[in-house]
Amino acid sequence: MMLTRLKAPSEGKLAKQICKVVLDHFEKQYSRELGDAWNTVRERHAAPSQLFHTALLQVTETVGMLWYVLTSPSCWQHAVLLNRFNYPFELEKDLHLKGYHTLFQGSLPYYPKSMKCYLSRIPSRMPSERHQIGNLKKYYLLNAASLLPVLALELSDGEKVLDLCAAPGGKSVALLQCAHPGYLHCNEYDSLRLKWLRQTLESFIPQPFVNVIKVSELDGREMGDVQPETFDKVLVDAPCSNDRSWLFSSDSQKAACRISQRRNLPVLQIELLRSAIKVLRPGGLLVYSTCTLSKAENQDVISEILNSCSNMMPVDIKEMARTCSQDFTFAPTGQECGLLVIPDEGKAWGPMYVAKLKKSRTR
Repeated sequence: MMLTRLKAPSEGKLAKQICKVVLDHFEKQYSRELGDAWNTVRERHAAPSQLFHTALLQVTETVGMLWYVLTSPSCWQHAVLLNRFNYPFELEKDLHLKGYHTLFQGSLPYYPKSMKCYLSRIPSRMPSERHQIGNLKKYYLLNAASLLPVLALELSDGEKVLDLCAAPGGKSVALLQCAHPGYLHCNEYDSLRLKWLRQTLESFIPQPFVNVIKVSELDGREMGDVQPETFDKVLVDAPCSNDRSWLFSSDSQKAACRISQRRNLPVLQIELLRSAIKVLRPGGLLVYSTCTLSKAENQDVISEILNSCSNMMPVDIKEMARTCSQDFTFAPTGQECGLLVIPDEGKAWGPMYVAKLKKSRTR
């Protein structure tokens, strides 16, 4: 049940294959939700070499780029987030020489000078650094869109912040590039992912900062009862149907099972948000994010929270989209408090949905 994507004759053997079960499901759902942004042209068979350029032309010029970029790992890009706790000055010079530029060159409403992230418009990937006990890594490779929820949180020095679903730890690391929180609580319920989180923090954060970081393995849905009105800022990077990962599922039976269970995810996401609201102090900010295009897991979840929680107010983040349009492509969400980054040619970031809410000071 695997579908090989269209490839140029020079590409050679494919490292990944698209899962037909997932692709069929995505095409049905996203062509309805996203319209023209979702490319419904599907390569059902590997095209003969003489047809390749014609097919590619149709993909790139006639229809939207979303489908093509999302299903073509060779188009994917990786941003380089520099670690301010072990700053790689020589690497930064090298990135400049290679044509990399800093992310968010526009004037974002909130962008701390201590955060430095570089990217190239040409698809490329630097080698990952190995984890070595006692040695801090110099950089973190990530999907640049994953920095948007971190920046939307607008973390300031001394604040108490909760990363409710923190593994693998990239957003926690990014938060610490922004400010010196008074307390950072990183929670992860999955035991295997928790080990990954601990290793990530150990690789990037110096010992003095470890004293202000707590790592826990709690069910995020119970956090609200454990620590009510404790945090100034809360990030809920919720479990979701990770579109990029699911498209390349190696086991079609597991993929079919995931698809059947997908309808249950919004219930979990809403429960996590309700818990996050409880731990948030009055006047505090909550940012919700996913790495899926699914309206049911994005806009619908936030609409349910706003309709059922009278103490939560939407925060307009349209300015972030306007400022970031040079580096990201956004799809309409119909919400002033929500953004949706979709992969595009030369801007192969996302999918990433970001929504920002504020807890009212009055009960």
